[in-house]
Amino acid sequence: MNKVINPYESDELLQQYLVFHYATAAEQFPYAFGGADALDFPKRCVVEGLNLGQLPEDARALDLGCAVGRSSLELARHCGEVVGIDYSQAFIDAAQRMAASGRHPATRLDEGSATTALEVSVDPAIDRSRVTFEQGDAQHLRDDIGRFDCIIACNLLCRLPEPLRLLRRLPNLLKPGGQLFITTPFSWLEAYTPAANWLGDGANDSFTGLRAALEPQFALEARWNMPFLIREHARKFQYSIAQASRWVRGDG
Repeated sequence: MNKVINPYESDELLQQYLVFHYATAAEQFPYAFGGADALDFPKRCVVEGLNLGQLPEDARALDLGCAVGRSSLELARHCGEVVGIDYSQAFIDAAQRMAASGRHPATRLDEGSATTALEVSVDPAIDRSRVTFEQGDAQHLRDDIGRFDCIIACNLLCRLPEPLRLLRRLPNLLKPGGQLFITTPFSWLEAYTPAANWLGDGANDSFTGLRAALEPQFALEARWNMPFLIREHARKFQYSIAQASRWVRGDG
């Protein structure tokens, strides 16, 4: 039996995600038409996704599926402690290097074999010491991880073999009154998630399935669409629209 290779361990996707998370708008999408509304997605997941004014002082945050770490670092502007977790060791290694030095080399694909060497960086105003990154499985988080004031899980659910396993654990991870922010394009693929585990009766209505899994422990506070743009090369981009939703943990 051939071993399945995780594409998120490849250097191609690592470089793509370093650009997606940290490159400037001009470096990612140097055009005056279309696409610009979908840039800066990892930062927008924090500033648009959470009700930042409702976070307690020195809040503790969890970023599930943190990839190369931009959202985790943005959370550090508002939280005293941030834990970022991703299944990809390559992504976590890069995130740890960003947290340690504040910068990282990245290779942007332009055309064919033509590339541009970039150095991406973290805003120096961010206290990077507040963030720790670790490799882990969102479906099997370590028992001693504790509880959080806010959790974000951006574009993660439809890449999990058993999304319900995570959703059912969330009430034990989030403090009463805490905020949960989820984005997902509901791009179900059997390569990642067996069809029997797709939310919403075989993905006929995935958001209804998500809501059924979270209620009544969580109350839906807001729901909207969030576009995001991933550059493949200078003339090819993935423009996707994630379903965004913010939930508040009840007292029960």
